[in-house]
Amino acid sequence: MILHPAQKEIVKCNNRFRVVCAGRRFGKSTLAIEEMFWHATTSDNARVCYIAPTHQSARDIVWNQLKKRVVDIASNINETRLEMTVKNNTGTTSFIALRSWDAVETLRGQFFNFIVLDEVAQYKNFSNGWDEVLRPTLTDKKGNALFISTPLGFNFFYDLYNLEAKDKDYKSFHFTSFDNPYLLKEELEKIKNELTEDRYAQEILADFRKTEGLVYKEFDRERHLFDFEPSNVVEYIAGIDFGFTNPCAVVHIKRDYDNNFWIVDEWYQTGRTEEQIADYVRSCQFNAVYPDPENPSAISVLNTKGINVCEVLKGKDSVQSGINRVRDLLKRNKLKIHKNCVNTIWELETYSYPPKKDLRNEYENPIKENDHLLDAIRMAVTNNQPEDPRDITRMSLLHQARRQSQINNAR
Repeated sequence: MILHPAQKEIVKCNNRFRVVCAGRRFGKSTLAIEEMFWHATTSDNARVCYIAPTHQSARDIVWNQLKKRVVDIASNINETRLEMTVKNNTGTTSFIALRSWDAVETLRGQFFNFIVLDEVAQYKNFSNGWDEVLRPTLTDKKGNALFISTPLGFNFFYDLYNLEAKDKDYKSFHFTSFDNPYLLKEELEKIKNELTEDRYAQEILADFRKTEGLVYKEFDRERHLFDFEPSNVVEYIAGIDFGFTNPCAVVHIKRDYDNNFWIVDEWYQTGRTEEQIADYVRSCQFNAVYPDPENPSAISVLNTKGINVCEVLKGKDSVQSGINRVRDLLKRNKLKIHKNCVNTIWELETYSYPPKKDLRNEYENPIKENDHLLDAIRMAVTNNQPEDPRDITRMSLLHQARRQSQINNAR
């Protein structure tokens, strides 16, 4: 494959971790294939891995192109697992595998010489997957990684892109769709008339912008993030969104005397039973918790642990009224998020409404994704609204009495 000048600039870079922010049709897939080919054919017994958001996208984006690229040197091609063996220049063989981010846990304990992470901005729970699973796989061979994506708001990919300022192992690149000389410029200009300004800037110019249709567009990192211990705290509460296959989200919130809500921690875990969730919540010693009322079984387990479970009202307009409550707190700068709550920040910057069918109409309900921690926040701050800070002592005593009653009833 012939690389264009912008792609060659990336290939020539020797930094261990390269981050490429590029517009649509820049040639990201071609770049990924050439990088995999080079690493697989120039190293002894190399192990190379390409990761896409899903298994199907890995197959659709690069599998067929990759097979054509290695047609003369490939063997043991597995169409189901999307993996192959290739001969390299040293007389040995190397291994290439295509995997999906939604099954990233399956890579735990393996090792690789080189990893390509494609469309990184779409990955869910990126920090955990990279820090706990993928980064250790590069330790044995001091392997390299190539991160490629079109931006998606100011999410974790934005942080990754700016990491070069703090870590010399990282190098970032920015290219637009116009940097691909094989694309017709008039076609790109035509697209400009078909997309909104923000969507065009993001998809074609690879510009970091707030996601179009954001539910919590009031959220601003400069304004709402903190990294200190809140003072004058009067209550320690939690919102809980239950899950097993989808993450269970527990958001830790401290409310101060002025009724500011400080999100100090998050718990974002999959595969946890109701018993395990309840044990975790009990260990945190919250004054009160606000769980999703649609899971009475899980709530029952919380009650048996002596946890102070508060009622969460749910009705026809409860979601929208809760969203309005959170937005109001953000507007008044009374909802703060600790900078280490990376999943909460990611959800705030990606939770969005579907594209409008009619520009004259209001948005419909938000898309039901990237919302587990946000649902937990919404339930907590909507149902925890003391009328006067002077009532805190009375409410705390009431919580204690209610908790003791629940313990007695569970015996």
